Amino acid sequence: MTIVARTLADQVFEIVRERIVTGVLPDDTPVRQDALAHDLGVSKIPLREALARLEQEGLLRSQANRGYVVRALSAEEADEIYALRLAIEPAAGGLGALAADETQRAEALAAFHALDEAANTDLPAVAVCNRHFHTALVRPAGRPLTTQLVERLSILAERYVITHLEPAGRDARAHLEHRLLIDAWMARDAAELERLMRLHLDGTLQDLRAQIGTGGNLVTGPIEAPPL
Repeated sequence: MTIVARTLADQVFEIVRERIVTGVLPDDTPVRQDALAHDLGVSKIPLREALARLEQEGLLRSQANRGYVVRALSAEEADEIYALRLAIEPAAGGLGALAADETQRAEALAAFHALDEAANTDLPAVAVCNRHFHTALVRPAGRPLTTQLVERLSILAERYVITHLEPAGRDARAHLEHRLLIDAWMARDAAELERLMRLHLDGTLQDLRAQIGTGGNLVTGPIEAPPL
């Protein structure tokens, strides 16, 4: 029974997470647990477990006597997330490129192809694939704390990644930047990888700043996957 409950909670987590990341559940929207449990056909037990995990990932915030609310994207949070990523990822990726064995190189290449495929067919999956790709570049360095930090920051950045890709042409540019990153990484060119990673992360941050609307929040809305 425990395994089934955990599996169900995982499924609920993924469904609600996708609704938040894609804007189906907009910023500052209260999560109505009774309605959501009924909509998903589950009891409140797996739903509460999933919501707690979503709070840990920074997608929800809890309020006394009000339950959970979808956290709003903000310029300040984007600045902090990407400042930390810029401080950690370029050097960590360079170390990963130098240390990776053949299995890890194959995993990084597979993560790139998964990200590329998601960008063409399943935009909501892009954020997760993007996280896996960036983490795959740093994991081979053998620094578990650094890898955990990169993965955590990538999780926090997922909605910003989706927002960043909304304007026309951004997906093509992201593909090119990721292609250059994996090429430098596979060539074990740590210096070039670091340079490209800084450009990639800083460029994303500058774009996000340009998308900031009134009140300090990023202009967002529901997104749709591109046509096949």
